[in-house]
Amino acid sequence: MKNSLLLYALILSLVFNVYTYMFLSKEVTFEQEKYKKTTTRLKDSLQSVSNKLSDANYFSLEKNENAQNYFESAKSDKIRNYATLIPYVTAQLLDLNSNPKGNPYTGQEQLGANKFLINKVKVLNHRWIIADYSDGEYWGEVLLKYFINEDESVSFEVNQSFLYQK
Repeated sequence: MKNSLLLYALILSLVFNVYTYMFLSKEVTFEQEKYKKTTTRLKDSLQSVSNKLSDANYFSLEKNENAQNYFESAKSDKIRNYATLIPYVTAQLLDLNSNPKGNPYTGQEQLGANKFLINKVKVLNHRWIIADYSDGEYWGEVLLKYFINEDESVSFEVNQSFLYQK
């Protein structure tokens, strides 16, 4: 009786160990497949976001080599680096927000109690800027030309301005 009990215990432990081994090996395989699928999906998502960002930055001075080369071949003896030019031009435009009647390069006259201020600026190339402006109640966008003068100052010219309906 004692031998048969030991034999049953041995067979039961062997079956339990085989079951545990199979379960854990299948679980590891399942987790590896799940990890592989998740990694693939994340890589695809990252590639998609990267492509969208590249498309969104297509019209930007950072990505436009022809516009960058314009500053290297400019008539001035000074070579302008676009990486420092973009924040400089942006700062010059945003500094005009301190004007008591609002930023003059929004292309809009003050409509209410608040003045129009430029919020966001995107330097598109060596000549164009697009900017978003508002007075807190009305919102609009403006397309500007900009010029770097010989004395390194920046001058702006409103090309077209659009104010959205309230």
